[in-house]
Amino acid sequence: RCPPLSPVPAAPSAQTTAPPDPAPTDASKIKRSHRPPVASPRFISPPDGPPPLPAPTMIFRRSALAALSVLGAAGAFGPGGAFLPSPPRHSVGTARPSVRAVLHMSTAAEPATAVAGGEEAFAPMRPPDASLTWENVEKQLSDAFGYSAEEIASYATVRSDKESLLAMYGTMQKCRGFENACSQAYMQGKIKGFMHLDNGQESIPGLVGDAIKIGDTKYSYYREHTHALASGVDPGAIMSELFMKDGGTCRGAGGSMHIFDKETNFQGGWALVAEQLPYACGAAKSILIDREVGLSSPTPGAPKADLAPGADDDRISVVFIGEGGSQNGRMAETLNAAAKDNLPLLVIVIDNGRAINTFTEDVATNSDVYKQGLHYGVPGLKVDGTKADEVLAAGRAVIDHVRTKGPAVLQVHTYRFMGHSPADPEHERGRKDEKKWARDTQDPIKQFEAKYVTDGTFQQEELDAVRKEALATVKAAVKFADASPFPPEDLAKDLEFPDPPDTDYNLRAAPAFGPAVNARTISTQQMDTITSHIGALRNKAAAGEITIGDAINLAVHEEMLRDPSTTIHAEDLQAGSSYDIPKLTQQTYGSIRAADEIIDEGHFIGKALGEGMNGYRPIVELMNTNFGIYGMAELSSAGNAYATTGGRFDMPMTIIGAGGTAPNQSLGAEHSQPFHAYVMGIPGLKICTAASPDAAYGLTKSMIRDNGPCFLFAPVKMMKESKGTVALDECLPLNKGKLLHKASDAAVASGKAVTVLTYLHGVKEAQNVIDEIREEGMDIDLIELRALKPLDVDTIRESLGRTSKLAILDESTRSGGVGATISAIVAEDMFDLLDAPVRRLAMDDAPVPYATSMEKAVVKRGSDLVEAVFDLGYGNV
Repeated sequence: RCPPLSPVPAAPSAQTTAPPDPAPTDASKIKRSHRPPVASPRFISPPDGPPPLPAPTMIFRRSALAALSVLGAAGAFGPGGAFLPSPPRHSVGTARPSVRAVLHMSTAAEPATAVAGGEEAFAPMRPPDASLTWENVEKQLSDAFGYSAEEIASYATVRSDKESLLAMYGTMQKCRGFENACSQAYMQGKIKGFMHLDNGQESIPGLVGDAIKIGDTKYSYYREHTHALASGVDPGAIMSELFMKDGGTCRGAGGSMHIFDKETNFQGGWALVAEQLPYACGAAKSILIDREVGLSSPTPGAPKADLAPGADDDRISVVFIGEGGSQNGRMAETLNAAAKDNLPLLVIVIDNGRAINTFTEDVATNSDVYKQGLHYGVPGLKVDGTKADEVLAAGRAVIDHVRTKGPAVLQVHTYRFMGHSPADPEHERGRKDEKKWARDTQDPIKQFEAKYVTDGTFQQEELDAVRKEALATVKAAVKFADASPFPPEDLAKDLEFPDPPDTDYNLRAAPAFGPAVNARTISTQQMDTITSHIGALRNKAAAGEITIGDAINLAVHEEMLRDPSTTIHAEDLQAGSSYDIPKLTQQTYGSIRAADEIIDEGHFIGKALGEGMNGYRPIVELMNTNFGIYGMAELSSAGNAYATTGGRFDMPMTIIGAGGTAPNQSLGAEHSQPFHAYVMGIPGLKICTAASPDAAYGLTKSMIRDNGPCFLFAPVKMMKESKGTVALDECLPLNKGKLLHKASDAAVASGKAVTVLTYLHGVKEAQNVIDEIREEGMDIDLIELRALKPLDVDTIRESLGRTSKLAILDESTRSGGVGATISAIVAEDMFDLLDAPVRRLAMDDAPVPYATSMEKAVVKRGSDLVEAVFDLGYGNV
């Protein structure tokens, strides 16, 4: 934390200079130490004196700071189109009062200043970490990663490897030039929306370009331009995406925060902070599945083939996150998963001291994120990001550990020169002054140039030539983006679903590798057990004795055997969960394909998303669909993924669970929420319901074969009580309702027929009162809404053409519910077919009570439907 300040006595030299690089060390004299590293003291204080003062070496004269401002539209390109940086603009601050108690400061206060030698000096809120010397890095590599002195010395040789250093410098210059060009284009109006620039942190993409391979999967966050560039994504395609052009990586559908590229395995660009962590876990797990079941993609992004990865397969999954975002609980879950499965996962923590713009230490007590993995046995290392050569040497060592041994965390201590975004007001404490100071003293490119030109490794002309080439690449990217056309308007609707809503999944061929993979991954005993289990369930289905839960379990096993790229995730999976949906999956396919998960649906929905992006077809079973509330971020991104990536990435994922609200359910509010209505607004999801074993079986099979995210809701109180026959081996459409009972012609002719739409428990409630309705001289067309999205409008229209009256028994709230959506569609598109207002029998907006006596006021049931149908038939509306 930033300490209270007092006036600092004048020093002989008022301006601090960076300490010289340590003398070369004889590797043979380095001794491994098992003692924890001792951090250098950041503050000095007399034993019994006033509050501690900042160390004098961390005081910088404000008058000496030069500011490189956000690039102006007129200054980025010089005469003849040469790309040039804007000239520095100097700023001299005015005197500010010193701060005595930082812990009581408003976060809107200005940074602390101190007077030295009669001239105002600037004290950065987060000074350079003086402990991050190369000797310190060596000790971390020894203590945390177990490297020998000789191995460390070998990695250190890259600090004098001219070819590697020059390549890294070129990557850093390309990234700096690209971000400057983005800044200019933003002010010209060519880039719109939110944009987040990476200036000042170029040593990180410099490492990526050097040590991360095309076959490695990469997951970044919204500040990902440079990560994509360093990963090999075409600069013109990235710039075109920012320009919202059809030539972009995602055809203009993603934008600045969503860069995706199949050919380089660059898998985002994700805009919700920390959401990328479980996705990267899923990608890492996919690598392990490839190795265990003997599948791989012949080329990046291609479908899985019966081709085992080679013995030299050393792919890893890389995820980028800021030190502010890493305070999110997903970080702990990710480290746990990485340790539990020994995932080949590298977490790169970009530590710039700012959580958006807020000083991170104002909101987090532990900014040493690399130590978070210690609890899980995941080693970590922290390195100074302003020293590009040290990032390169240490980074190579950490990455090699991940390739050969297991997960690791690499934290890079750096400074971001730009605000959070160009529209950033930067009112947060100390941000403006810190940027000016950091640009002048903490620039990794300037430090690289100063070091290696001074020591004679490079001539300035060599570096100038590399910079010129990098900026020419940037200029060509801008030119390509300018020339690229805008995407067609109808592309937006084309990107809603990977598979059309009317797809017949019965025609979808099984992968040819199924029998071979099963033979080498499922033992004879396991196959005998599961074959017997499936046979018993099929016998029950034929006899009309199978339950909804067992019908789903049967469909899951048939599809997992048909396509071994199918996986499943659930809580309590080994025990079959609550309704036997995942029963015997882990016992048959092993934990590699059937994963028992921690109790956080967001985490394992996120892991499933990562598997889905990497050639697998994950199933997620929710013990209760209301628990999916924990995974709203991941569900939203799953629904958006196909469109956001411009159709580059399919997103197969099947989510299945029991939920809804039955009369007399007695589960209370939290287990009785209409989660199906909550997710209706997520684009790209296909949402179905199943109130019978037949529907559950056929819809499950279709969803697993679909190439997009699908959500099947089953009625929680009917999972074991509802039994029936099943049309075995038949996939049902995901866009069709089911007419369960048709009103008599006589009732239609006399105007006493009503169309009733319902789903989940409403199906049972309606079926139980059909006889009572008919006794009153009425009849109904009872339609089960098996497809909530896309909605089967044609079946509704056909029925209303006969009855002209509509009642909706709705298992969601009156405000924002399923019935509200359907009523609006009917009023807009079928108004002429109605003879009376739509009757909505929706749940009240009040929370569902536990006590049955109160529940009646909230949850509608069969008796309410009888009354509504009578009122419609006899004009009492």
